[in-house]
Order: sequence, then structure tokens, then C-alpha cells
Amino acid sequence: MTKFVYRMQNILDLKLKLEEQAKIAFSMANGILREEEERLQKIYSEQDAYRKKIQDFRNKKLDLLEMSRLNNAIEIKKTQAEEQKKKIQLAKKNVEIARRKLNDVMVERKTQEILKEKAFDRYKQELKEEEDKANDELTSYQYNGNGKEIENA
Repeated sequence: MTKFVYRMQNILDLKLKLEEQAKIAFSMANGILREEEERLQKIYSEQDAYRKKIQDFRNKKLDLLEMSRLNNAIEIKKTQAEEQKKKIQLAKKNVEIARRKLNDVMVERKTQEILKEKAFDRYKQELKEEEDKANDELTSYQYNGNGKEIENA
């Protein structure tokens, strides 16, 4: 009995490696997206802190210089927030690209696995046919030409 050897196993192995690489790339893209979103949240919290300081100053004595500085800081944070939103959009696009690549690689790998399963099924069918043929030959040797069974001595 011969051992089943899938002749395109090296392609399947390559597809598995490509899938792992795509998973890593997808994971990294998601990590970058999370970092960018965290930076945006930090900018928003700093902006809120400046607004709180302005509110505190309004309740106390009037310090125009400090209020002006805080207002400028808020405007800077608004600009940073807009830039960060653009970075987040870019990161989201990168995640989507990585997700599509991962999906494509997974489909290719699954296709190779299906081909391997079909090849194995053909192998099993051929093996069964060989066994049936061997059984038929054995049966035909047990009978003589007129259909009578030959007794074993």
C-alpha cells in the first residue's frame, strides 16, 4: 500500500505561511489604529483640561494673559485633533487593506486544502479499485474455467 503524497503540498505550506504573515500584518494595523485612537482621546482630555482651567479662571480673578494662553492651547489641541482624525482614517484604511489581504490569503489556503481533500479522495478511490481488482483476480483464480471451485489441497 502506497502512502498518500499531495503533490502540491509545498503550495499549501506556502499559503499557510502567507496566511500567518497576513494575520500578523492585520494585527499590527489594528494595533496602530488603537494607538492613534488613544492619542486622539488624550488630545480631547487635554482640551477638556484647558477648558476646565478657563472655567476656573472665570470664577476667580481675571487673568487675561493666562486665559489667552489657554484659549490658544485649546485651538492648538483642536488642530491636533483634526490631524489625529486624519491619521485614524488612514489607519482604518490600512486595517481594511490588511483585512482584505488576509481574507484573500485565507480563501487561497482553503482552496488548496479542498484540492488536497479531493486528491486524497481520488487516492482512496484508486486504492479501493486496486483492492477490488485484486479481489476479483483472487476470486477468478479460485474457480476453474467451468465455474467450479477448485479445492485447496
